[in-house]
Amino acid sequence: MFQSNILLTISADMGGWELFQNSLWPMIQGGIKYTIPLTLISFVLGLSIALIIAIMRLSNRKYFTFPARAFVSAIRGTPLLVQLSIIFYGLGSIGLTIDPFPSAIIAFSLNVGAYASEIIRASILSIPKGQWEASQTIGMSYSQALRRIILPQATRVSIPPLSNTFISLVKDTSLASLILVTELFRKAQEIAARTYDFMLLYIEAAILYWIICFVLSIIQDRVEARLERHIAR
Repeated sequence: MFQSNILLTISADMGGWELFQNSLWPMIQGGIKYTIPLTLISFVLGLSIALIIAIMRLSNRKYFTFPARAFVSAIRGTPLLVQLSIIFYGLGSIGLTIDPFPSAIIAFSLNVGAYASEIIRASILSIPKGQWEASQTIGMSYSQALRRIILPQATRVSIPPLSNTFISLVKDTSLASLILVTELFRKAQEIAARTYDFMLLYIEAAILYWIICFVLSIIQDRVEARLERHIAR
C-alpha cells in the first residue's frame, strides 16, 4: 500500500529532477525486495546444480555424462528469456502454474547451473593429476580426494569467473520483469507507464544497476587480491 501511494503521487507533469527523486525509492525497494534476493537465491542454487553437473561431466559413465552434457547444451543453447517464458507461461498453459518469483528462481538457477558447471569442471581439470595420485597413495577414496584435496584448490581457480557470473546474474534479473516480478526494472516500467518519461526512468534504472555491479566489482577485486596473496605464500 505504501509503495502504491508513492507511485500514485508521481504524475506526468513533474519536472525531471522531481520525477527522479520520487521514483528513486520505489526502484530501490524493488531492488531490495526482489532483485537482490533473486540474485542470491538463484546463484546459491545454481552453484549447487553446477557442482553436480560438473561431477557428472567428469564421470566415465555415459549414463552420467550424457544427461549432464544434454542439460548444459540445452540451457546454453537457448535464450534465458525463452527459458523464463517456458517455465512461467508455457507450464501455466498446461495447468502447471508457478508464481512469478519462484519461476524466475528456477530459470535463473538452471541458467547459472549450466554456465557455472563448465567453470567448475574446467577448474577441477586444471588441478595437476599428481594431486589425485597423491590422495590415492594415502588411501583416500574418489569422493574424499574430491572433497578434501581437489575442490578446495579448484575453488580458488574458479572464484574470478564465478564472480563475473554473479555480476552478470544481477543484470539478468531485469528479465524477470517480463514475467511480472516487481524487481528494480519492473518498478521503472510501472512508473514510466504512468509518467511517459521512459528515457529518464530507464536511465535511472541503469544507474542503479551500475552502482550495484560497481560495488560487487570492488568486492571481487579485493577477494581476488587476497587469494593471490594467499597463493603467493
